[in-house]
Amino acid sequence: MSLVVVGSMAFDAIETPFGKTDKIIGGAGTYIAWCASNFVPVKQISVVGGDFPQAELDALTNRNIDLEGVQIKKDEKTFFWSGRYHMDMNSRDTLDTQLNVLENFQPVVPESFQDCEFLMLGNLVPAVQRSVIEQLRKRPRLIVLDTMNLWMDIAMDDLKKTLSMVDVLMVNDSEARQLSGDYSLVRAAATIMNMGPKYVIIKKGEHGALLFYESKVFFAPALPLEEVFDPTGAGDTFAGGFIGHLAKTRDISFENMKTAIIIGSAMASFCVEKFGTERLREINKSDIDARLEEFVQLVNFDISLG
Repeated sequence: MSLVVVGSMAFDAIETPFGKTDKIIGGAGTYIAWCASNFVPVKQISVVGGDFPQAELDALTNRNIDLEGVQIKKDEKTFFWSGRYHMDMNSRDTLDTQLNVLENFQPVVPESFQDCEFLMLGNLVPAVQRSVIEQLRKRPRLIVLDTMNLWMDIAMDDLKKTLSMVDVLMVNDSEARQLSGDYSLVRAAATIMNMGPKYVIIKKGEHGALLFYESKVFFAPALPLEEVFDPTGAGDTFAGGFIGHLAKTRDISFENMKTAIIIGSAMASFCVEKFGTERLREINKSDIDARLEEFVQLVNFDISLG
């Protein structure tokens, strides 16, 4: 069994109504790996500059995250993103984006990653995501892809080509509507499934997530939290919990994906409690189990239809 994660490793500077940070560690690949490593070992594919702290790489290695697929460009800078969140914490303004090493990133799949059974493609240029699939000599049992509206704006044809090669697509509700051209999320999911993915997961932030498969729909709530400090990385952490559970159980049935979505939602609820990856570094199995129990209680009810 092998889980391969592809995604950015980055620096973020974040401002929310509840505080702000200077440069902290971020990136889709970082969040996914920190989260998924609670469930299985991770093989990471990414790129960083010479400015990325060795201590951060060591921390990932200590979490059973294999960094053989992480390129270190010593004379270049790591990807940097800065953003400001509005009071509702769902909308944000990008203040600065510096692609740096990501601009010409060409991932290389190491020989030791060729046993990949589960492939998690974090948000990146669709052609870069596709190149990883094409480098694998044997198709993984499950390929999950996350993407964003930017690629729909500037690389839609490329995105559709990549979508035709994956099993599960993760997008938020506005991205699902843009990709499908349909306001109804049920119809949007059906349109997207016709593009290739068998499963579509539509994330709705604080309002949970929807899983679509054939004519079936499953809804997972988000845990109502007293305080949300930083939503950055919540979607990536959700993805890490989802793929981590599937890789651990090696069960890719619709029923088990329902469980995986709940676990993803639980992990995302930790992520938003502190800035960056800070909270994800603190939690252990008992924390995760307790949070999952909260989810069970959140949606558990008896009803008599007599």
